[in-house]
Amino acid sequence: MSTQVVVVGAGYAGAGAVARLEEQLDAETDLTWISENDYHLVLHEVHRCIRDPSVESKIAIPVDEIKSPSTEFRKGHVTDVDVDERVVELEDDEVEYDYLLLAVGSSTAFFGIDGLQEHAHQLKGLDDARAIHADVRDAAEAASRDDPAQVVIGGAGLSGIQTAGEIAEYRDEHRAPIEITLVEGLDEIFPGNDSELQGALRKRLEALDVEILTGDFISRAGEDAVYIGGGDEVEPEALPYDVLVWTGGITAHEEVHGIDVEKDDRSKRINADADFQTSDDRVFAVGDTALVEQGPDAVAPPTAQAAWQAADVAGENVARAIEGKPLKTWRHDDKGTVISVGDDAVAHAVKLPMVGDVPMNVFGGPAARTLKKTIAARWIKDIASPRAAVEAWDSL
Repeated sequence: MSTQVVVVGAGYAGAGAVARLEEQLDAETDLTWISENDYHLVLHEVHRCIRDPSVESKIAIPVDEIKSPSTEFRKGHVTDVDVDERVVELEDDEVEYDYLLLAVGSSTAFFGIDGLQEHAHQLKGLDDARAIHADVRDAAEAASRDDPAQVVIGGAGLSGIQTAGEIAEYRDEHRAPIEITLVEGLDEIFPGNDSELQGALRKRLEALDVEILTGDFISRAGEDAVYIGGGDEVEPEALPYDVLVWTGGITAHEEVHGIDVEKDDRSKRINADADFQTSDDRVFAVGDTALVEQGPDAVAPPTAQAAWQAADVAGENVARAIEGKPLKTWRHDDKGTVISVGDDAVAHAVKLPMVGDVPMNVFGGPAARTLKKTIAARWIKDIASPRAAVEAWDSL
């Protein structure tokens, strides 16, 4: 009887692991790939769709362009996993497995902030980008120069910065009456990162007329305003909005909560060793759905770069587990950061082949923009084809 391997998720980790498994598995093993969407989304470029929804055709890669004909694809929403019976449960079906690789990504964390989940957009997929675009467009059409549309973005991490940049470019391209405010509860944008990088990002956001508020958290959200700061008998400040976007953090998808493997108590993300094996030796986890051990008290960052790197080893380790071989240990190799700010970009500590392992310092302009496009195009080439990468280039 053939061995059944199931991969759940079509993000960077899932798509990359499927590609690796197809190289590693023998003819006696059947591979099934499950995802809610029948495409892989180049998620770190989805913010482009806020400005121009037509970009989605370039960054949503059909699974049939990724997988081999021998891999079975099942489109469906996973509701649970029974690790005792080794069954992945879908809304109207189930799939048995001998080995399972979970790569379902993450959902947005709202941290229990009153009203935030009810009223805010998030940016986790194409539907989110379309909805933000539509609401920004409609708000601008209803506004005037004397009474501009107010767009508030909560969270000044990667997604928040890139979202602000795209809305600013939309405003300028359409000469739309829009004011944009980026709110970050910590003391600086892109918290926890290099101060020179933070300064370069702030400079470009301010050049795009994005107002930046730092140092006070959003405490609650109403239907037409968020409230920031307050405490110690001080009333929070009301910040009116027409469109609210929240990009403040990640947590596990609800379908992961009930899976009987060890998880983080707070986020419910799955605990995985550096070889991606969980507390159940038939279940592996990779990407944002997992907290992948990286040494004492350290886990892999929840980034596209990390998921991309990890997918290759995770896929190989599932194949090695089937064969009874020792599993490989993975360590994330940070190759630097590149962030879009509208039509500009900022890069930091990027390791480039022409300079070996010597990281370049913070830089922007054409070099950073080209680097950002090259990274996305390379991923599309690797996961789909050189033609798909060339066709996507102008949209990246």
